[in-house]
Amino acid sequence: MDGIARWRACGADDDVRRDGVGIDHDDRAWPAAPVPGHWRSIAELADSTGPVMYRADLHRERPGDGERVFVVFEGVMYQADVWLDGAYLGDPEGYFTTHAFDITDLARLADDHVLAVEVSCPSQPTDGPKRIITGALQDGSVFDRRWNPGGIWRPVRLETTGAVRIDRCRVLCRDANDTRAHLRIVSRLDSDVARSARVRTIVDGVVLAEQDHSLAKGVNEIAWNLDVAKPRLWWPWSMGEQPLSDVLVEVTVDGAVSHRVVRRTGFREIALEDWVVSVNGERLFTKGINLAPSSIDLAEAPGSTFRRDVELAREAGLDLVRCVGHVTRHELYDAADELGVLVWQDLPLRGAYSRTVRKQAVEQARSAVDELGHHPSIAVWCAHDAPESTLVRRQAPTWNKTVLDRWVKRALEHADESRPALANSGVPPHVTQLDGSDSHLTHGWGHGDERDLPGFAAAFPRLVRFVGAFGSQSVPDDAADWIDHEHWPDLDWPVLTGRHGADAARFDRHLPTLGHPTFDQWARYTQRYQATLLRHHIETLRRLKYRPTGGFCLSSLADAAPRISTAVLDHQRRPKLAFAAITDACRPVIVVAERMADRVTVGDAIALDVHAISDLHRPLEGVVCTTTLRWPGGNHRWQWTGDVPADDCVRIGTIQFVVPDAPGGLWLDLALEHGDEVATNRYEAIVTR
Repeated sequence: MDGIARWRACGADDDVRRDGVGIDHDDRAWPAAPVPGHWRSIAELADSTGPVMYRADLHRERPGDGERVFVVFEGVMYQADVWLDGAYLGDPEGYFTTHAFDITDLARLADDHVLAVEVSCPSQPTDGPKRIITGALQDGSVFDRRWNPGGIWRPVRLETTGAVRIDRCRVLCRDANDTRAHLRIVSRLDSDVARSARVRTIVDGVVLAEQDHSLAKGVNEIAWNLDVAKPRLWWPWSMGEQPLSDVLVEVTVDGAVSHRVVRRTGFREIALEDWVVSVNGERLFTKGINLAPSSIDLAEAPGSTFRRDVELAREAGLDLVRCVGHVTRHELYDAADELGVLVWQDLPLRGAYSRTVRKQAVEQARSAVDELGHHPSIAVWCAHDAPESTLVRRQAPTWNKTVLDRWVKRALEHADESRPALANSGVPPHVTQLDGSDSHLTHGWGHGDERDLPGFAAAFPRLVRFVGAFGSQSVPDDAADWIDHEHWPDLDWPVLTGRHGADAARFDRHLPTLGHPTFDQWARYTQRYQATLLRHHIETLRRLKYRPTGGFCLSSLADAAPRISTAVLDHQRRPKLAFAAITDACRPVIVVAERMADRVTVGDAIALDVHAISDLHRPLEGVVCTTTLRWPGGNHRWQWTGDVPADDCVRIGTIQFVVPDAPGGLWLDLALEHGDEVATNRYEAIVTR
């Protein structure tokens, strides 16, 4: 049977590099290697930082006349050198990019061959500039920094074609409406000799275009436009349905099909103006969440892991997921297409990089569009996440955000004119970028109090146009199983920080262990704090809907390994308290009030505005809002009626009261009746004399 089998691997020292690429090398003592897989999955290489040499047996009957044979690598982490039978094929770089090598001439010499691949994924510095583009996979924020993700992490396959192969095919929907969808298709054709070929485009089984092209020997890039009449439009889940279409591009030579590829896409138009996303001309207040890599074992994790993350985001009422600092498996993008969840796609650039990466970063930006551009769920590209770590560097011009990010942004814009592209994320307005980017806020965690956001938004409205990160860390329920708490309340913070991601200084500031009788009670306290912070931040940002806030992405959905992090789900997708809190805060219709102080004094005069917020794209008529203030021994009630416009936030009224002479609890209950549904909310305070 034709194919690649029996992968083996060992550390690549000088002897292995010299002898291990040849067809006659004896590799029987090498351990078996999983492909797809990471070399850390091999017991003998569990502590290796590479490089590692892989070898595989390859069997392929000799190609016939007019046939060409390619070995295709769908993903190598991160750099490689490739040989077949000792003949050097090339040096692929970029972990998410597909690379193909023509082995036709070698395949004609024999049926059995040996494929050798030396893979390198060097560790990156903790605080210095990085030299390879692996983003969040090696920045220490997601995994234990000792983990090395190196390996052949995506499948390797043999591909047989005719004289012309489609090396890359980019399918973009530039604009769409009920009348027509306009596609832009860019294809790279690899021809064995100079010849003529016909390129045919078929959408859902219907031939929509045929073109003849004269091709030179080698790589030829061609581009064409295509109109699809009366398309069924793709929408985010909260706005409509998600019909998908297959776009088949095939090239024929002398009337016979030489090669074909299929891209599944959806017809929609995406725009971003003043940080407000619009889909098919309809604006959307984007409620989003940041996604770390779904698993530490990206290669061998079940595909359902990636789909489940998208499902959980949608279950929480979120419209958007952001792949922070990484490109992930195709299963996640397929799920987002099918479930109608938008994707903010970062390139794997996170933190500071060496000047040597610019050329490769630009090339990988183009590759990202080739690999992912057909997915209708991808709404925005972002070149670089958090390029600078300190406030001073964020304000001053630096090579990363001033030079590198602009180059990459231009590459994205040139490759994909159908979507907005951002230079970076988490960069405030500064000298060379007066508009800034989205904001990463740390109220209640990095600095200040979690109640500070409303005042900050009033003082600096430009900085809440889109908030791309906010939240606090918390301890998951199962942490007692993997954290040593024998000497409670003393914990081994260096281990928790280095291995499990805890921010010791911020825990000491906001969530100290002292005062909590047990580890489990403290863990629960951290979860309650996280839930409170996220709930009220979301309510504040939704109350500022379009005035000026266009949306948000909270930090973050789930852990990839046992961690103390900002995630609202642990690594086994068990919810923390915050998951229910954000689900309630992100419902399509909510009612909110300004917050009372934690403690109020008898006799204080208090006035609180009440708002109704609707993300529904239809008006709510005859809405009834009831607000009840309760205290031990009494209560007071207010009620309003009226309409709530579609996709809007309206102030219902103001409640005014004097804190009663009843020390204890004070509760403010809100209920908004709209049709057969009721939105509720509650605020609490303690009354003191």
